[in-house]
Amino acid sequence: MASKKRRPGPGDENRHRRQKLVTSFANAWQGIVVCFVEERNIKIHFLVAVLVMIFGFILQISVTEWCFCFVLFGLIMGLELVNTAVESVVDLVTEEWRPLARRAKDCAAGAVLIAAIWAAVVGGIIFFPKLYDLIPKLFS
Repeated sequence: MASKKRRPGPGDENRHRRQKLVTSFANAWQGIVVCFVEERNIKIHFLVAVLVMIFGFILQISVTEWCFCFVLFGLIMGLELVNTAVESVVDLVTEEWRPLARRAKDCAAGAVLIAAIWAAVVGGIIFFPKLYDLIPKLFS
């Protein structure tokens, strides 16, 4: 018995869009997982983010300060993913040393470094005054 082919219905286009969206999110998640498994620097950034969260709870930082911290966590980890993507594409395109390949890799890494430096500055602005106030209390 031959099965009848179903004609496309009015909801098929929306279902197809949802499937594409789900696939897109699954692919993005896979990229994040691969980066966390294979890249040392994102593990370091993640560890620092966890430490910042621990100190944030201990020192009771404000909601605004938490917002700055989380935006910076996302910025740095997002840039680390972009850096990994740039390095992967450059390695895919050429195995030999080329000045433009080096420039692309160095610029991508530099973007992460600039964000990390400024995140450290913001972290210092948030945490140093609170630590300065806490230290005398610990020894009194």
